[in-house]
Amino acid sequence: MTQDLDAVIRRRIRSLRLARGWSLDSLAARCRLSPSTLSRIETGNRRIALDQLVPLARALGTTLDQLVESAEDEDVVIRPQPEHMPGVTTWLLSRERALHGVTVAKMRITPDRPTGTGAAAVHPGREWFTVLSGTARLQLGERTVLVRTGEAAAFSTMVPHIIGAHDGPVEILTIFDHDGERAHLHGEHGSSRP
Repeated sequence: MTQDLDAVIRRRIRSLRLARGWSLDSLAARCRLSPSTLSRIETGNRRIALDQLVPLARALGTTLDQLVESAEDEDVVIRPQPEHMPGVTTWLLSRERALHGVTVAKMRITPDRPTGTGAAAVHPGREWFTVLSGTARLQLGERTVLVRTGEAAAFSTMVPHIIGAHDGPVEILTIFDHDGERAHLHGEHGSSRP
């Protein structure tokens, strides 16, 4: 590890420990290191070994990848590009391989979006959206549910579903799990995202 990355990891370990309100003794017991070893790791007086990072990450409730990822990652600002299809414009608001495997998107849906029976999707998982403006018409199996500005909907995606616009355009903020992203974004946009 480079010295800069080493220092970042040390700060992350200490910050995560303090955020949980744990003493050195408490974290040391959780990861089976001595408190003095942990103290020397945090202060830079001891090299960090891979066999120490794994139990530290596990005890701190994070992954090894997150603990060691570079602090010089890409720009923190996401600059979404619109993707168009009939009746729907989508802006992806999360990066590829986003946290916890979810995709966040803003969608603008107009009344000309196809919402017939063949347009409804079924896939494993759950979906969530909130209406930013307008009224969404959620076809959920045989039911039609109107979701208005400021309201949210959460539902099982094993029920055939599609979101349309009711009485004019609607803008929503939605969260898809991996299956939802594949069903709604790959199928609609032909995206090559993993």
